[in-house]
Amino acid sequence: MKYRKLGKTNEKLSAIGLGTMGMNHAYGEPDDKESLATLNLAIDLGINFWDTADIYAKGENEKLVSEVLVPNRDKIFIATKFGFRWDDNKVNSFDASPAYIKTAVEQSQRRLRVDYIDLYYAHRVDPLIPIEETVGAMAELVKEGKVKYLGLSEASAASIKKAHAVHPIAALQSEYSLLTREVEAEILPLTRELGISFIPFSPLARGLVTNTLDISTLAGNDFRRTLPRYQEKYAENNKKLAEGFAAIAGSKNVTSAQIALAWVLNQGEHIIPIPGTKKTKYLKENAAAVDVELTADDLQTIEELLKKYPDTGARYSEHHAKMTNN
Repeated sequence: MKYRKLGKTNEKLSAIGLGTMGMNHAYGEPDDKESLATLNLAIDLGINFWDTADIYAKGENEKLVSEVLVPNRDKIFIATKFGFRWDDNKVNSFDASPAYIKTAVEQSQRRLRVDYIDLYYAHRVDPLIPIEETVGAMAELVKEGKVKYLGLSEASAASIKKAHAVHPIAALQSEYSLLTREVEAEILPLTRELGISFIPFSPLARGLVTNTLDISTLAGNDFRRTLPRYQEKYAENNKKLAEGFAAIAGSKNVTSAQIALAWVLNQGEHIIPIPGTKKTKYLKENAAAVDVELTADDLQTIEELLKKYPDTGARYSEHHAKMTNN
C-alpha cells in the first residue's frame, strides 16, 4: 500500500481508504461475517483509513466497525460523521448545533468503543446554523481530547473558507468520480491551496463505472434505486460508458474499478478516495489500484469517452441535492 499525508498533519493514511457504509446500510442486505472479514483484510493490506458515520444503520455501522477497530486501534485511523438524525424511523432532519454535537460525539465514541475519534466530520453544512458556530463547537472537542482532527462533507468553497478560519480543517469529503466532477471547478483547487485533504466518496460512481453492475438486480431497498443516474432514461448511455471503461481497463490488464480509482488518485496528491465495499474480493481489487499507472494517452482516451457519452444523469435527486454545496 502507498500512503498520503492528511492535510498539514504528519498522519500517513493509505492512499486508498475504506468506506464502510454499504456493509449494513443503503446497499441491499448486510453480511456481517463477510464485512468483518473485509475489515480484517484491510489491516493486512495496509488500508488504515476507515470511514463510517453515526447515521449508517442507525449507529449499527459504527458498532460493526468497532468489532475490528478495538483490538487493532493503533493500526487504524477512524473517521466518522455527525448531523443527520433519525425521526419517525427515517432520516428527515439535520442538526449541526453546538448542543447536538456534544451528544453526537459521545454516542459515536460509545458505539466505536474508543477514547477519541481521529477525524470527525460535519456530515453536511447545516443551513440553519452558521458554519463558524458548528466548527467552533467541534474545535472544543479537539481541546477536550475527544477528537484529533476536523472535517467537513459536501461543503461549498465559501463554507470551507469560513470554517478553516475558525479551526484548521484537515479533510473535506465530497463525491468525486469519473461521472461526478463538479468539485473540479472550485473545491479541488481550494483544498489544495489550503492544505486540506480531499476525500472522495463513491469514487466508483456507486458501481456504475465498474462494468459489473446489473441495475435490474438491485434489491428493492437499495438506495441507488432512488437516484436519477440509475433510472431507465440513462441506462443505455451509462452502459456504453461502462463498456468503454472496461475496454480501456482490458488494454492495461486491470479492472474498470482499478482504472476509475487510478484516475481519481491521478487528480492530485492530496486526494484519498474511500471506495466502499463489504467483500474481500473487491477490497483486494481496490487496494491494487494504487499501482496502476495511467499515461497521458490513457487520460486523453478517458476524456474522449466521457465526452462521447455525457448524459449520465444527476448523482442525487433534488431532495438530496439541497444538502450539498452549502
